[in-house]
Amino acid sequence: MESIGVLMACPMSSYLEQELDKRFNLYRFWNFPQKNEFLTQHANSIRAVVGNAFAGADAELIDSLPKLEIVSSFSVGLDKIDLNKCKEKGIRVTNTPDVLTEDVADLAIGLMLAVLRRICECDRYVRKGLWKTGDFKLTSKFSGKSVGIIGLGRIGLAIAKRAEAFGCPISYHSRSEKPNTNYKYYSSLVELASNCQILVVACALTPETRHIVNREVMEALGPKGVLINIGRGPHVDEKELVSALLEGRLGGAGLDVFENEPEVPEQLFGLENVVLLPHVGSGTEETRKDMADLVLGNLEAHFLNKPLLTPVV
Repeated sequence: MESIGVLMACPMSSYLEQELDKRFNLYRFWNFPQKNEFLTQHANSIRAVVGNAFAGADAELIDSLPKLEIVSSFSVGLDKIDLNKCKEKGIRVTNTPDVLTEDVADLAIGLMLAVLRRICECDRYVRKGLWKTGDFKLTSKFSGKSVGIIGLGRIGLAIAKRAEAFGCPISYHSRSEKPNTNYKYYSSLVELASNCQILVVACALTPETRHIVNREVMEALGPKGVLINIGRGPHVDEKELVSALLEGRLGGAGLDVFENEPEVPEQLFGLENVVLLPHVGSGTEETRKDMADLVLGNLEAHFLNKPLLTPVV
């Protein structure tokens, strides 16, 4: 398969990059500043695109690659891929579900604990020698807090299971009520936010879920409520989030994702009730290797005319 051209949209995994280089004719898109010239020159050589949560395959890229057969995403999210265009052209699409579920769910719980127990602030308190001047202030308990989850898919369910172990009542909002669960369902997101103390964003990013957490939802969550986002940055109206936190209309936030990554609103940097992470939900060595192996497995299956491992389209 060394003659098959594969376009890697951006740097994402050194292991994946090395393995792609061994098996295919790999083009590293970021090494070509003149994108249009590169695409014109190599359009007929590229039969696969590998993307991730930051760069994928939009309509323009797909149209510029007439020989494209498959887009394999090093991510569970599909918002960087024009799925309609892929369906129209018969291009297969795969992603990496399941293998990252546990890590993302673990991190969501970690963010809840970090925000409520002020773990990051406590760490700075000790490092600055302030403990010698007196005990740290009291924080807020996590166990028993009511947790509302937006999106009860694989990751949402994994978060719910973990939160239940802390004695947290679970409720959720999604497009429809899920069968085989005892969690309380709210058809209205505002109602969910009004009836929980911690609101977790764990749904897929679609045009319908963009800014799903808006001012009204934040107002419903209230000055003691905590927002956790391990979904996608555009799920949350970031300007409204900043103002709600600065004005004390929201109690705190744990954020692994942002609207314009890697840009983060500087107003958040001085807030001790906010924990900021650089989109590391799946960022463990074990999971990133599993994700890379899924990307490789899907590509090999496609080009060997075998069933795809995790087909989306």
